Amino acid sequence: MILVDSSVWIDYLRGVETRQTDRLHGLLGIEPLAVGDLIMTEVLQGLTSEKDFKQVRHLLESLDVVSLGGQALAIQAARNFRTLREQGITVRKTIDCTIATRCIMDGMTLLHGDRDFDPFVTHLGLKSVFQPASNLEPGA
Repeated sequence: MILVDSSVWIDYLRGVETRQTDRLHGLLGIEPLAVGDLIMTEVLQGLTSEKDFKQVRHLLESLDVVSLGGQALAIQAARNFRTLREQGITVRKTIDCTIATRCIMDGMTLLHGDRDFDPFVTHLGLKSVFQPASNLEPGA
């Protein structure tokens, strides 16, 4: 299962072409995709028209919707934050820590366009559709 982050959805819905949005376009209707409930909130709250809201809501509800909350996840997300902080890495957003932790706990792969997830891949075993930029060959 691939969970798609709001960073990809927002670019995709705006028509911004990136390798992440290209991958999302290729996966829609082919691979099982998931959206987190809080990711759904992030995406939907940015829409300005009721028509767009309804269309995007319908699209997102057609995917597996994953709960990003709960006590066990909250505790593990805090542990992951602390583990990274001990290594000198500060996660800037709690939501990113929560999303990464849910993926790690459930064995999901994350499709994202946000460098803040890279430490979770490098240090905590998060599976990412793309490796962090720091692990790519020059010119890749």
